[in-house]
Amino acid sequence: MSKVFSHMTMSLDGYIADPENQVGELFDWYTAGNVSVPSHYENVTFDVDEASAQALRELTESAGALVTGRRLFDIADGWDDSHPSGARVVVVTHKPPANAEERWPKTIFVEAVDVAIAEAKKIAGKKDVTIASANVTQQALDLGLVDEVCVSLVPVLFGEGIPYFAKPKQGHLLLEDPVVIQGHRALHLRYPVRR
Repeated sequence: MSKVFSHMTMSLDGYIADPENQVGELFDWYTAGNVSVPSHYENVTFDVDEASAQALRELTESAGALVTGRRLFDIADGWDDSHPSGARVVVVTHKPPANAEERWPKTIFVEAVDVAIAEAKKIAGKKDVTIASANVTQQALDLGLVDEVCVSLVPVLFGEGIPYFAKPKQGHLLLEDPVVIQGHRALHLRYPVRR
């Protein structure tokens, strides 16, 4: 059965980027090993350790659609209309880029998180939906649309920046015990959302 999960690489103190949207050392784990994990791009591979390769394959090979926000979409320049996981992209935004239909014809732009998740589920079919956005993750958690929260926790302290999680609208949210994979330069954690 397909799932909706979020995944972000996060600093030990809870940030997914610094105040200027820079990731600094957060993605060092993608080049910290000798096991090559291919991406959807022919010329891009991730060179990680064996444990991280297992975690990365689980995340990317199961992804049928990716939901993101406009900020990450703009930073990544829309991944040239083809995300490295190979999954179709759904962007939550109140204002799509002016040339969106021409420049990113495979990308879908919607205004609401619940609509984005529903659209992504249709696209994904039996595969999973991945949320790659802190803001969209928080909204989806508040709406009860997330099955699992995934974090690749890295050994760096930013001190400030863009947090992965904000204050939940319904107060605290309980998660189940994590599945833990110890990688080199990252600890991969998967927390099912308690229902």
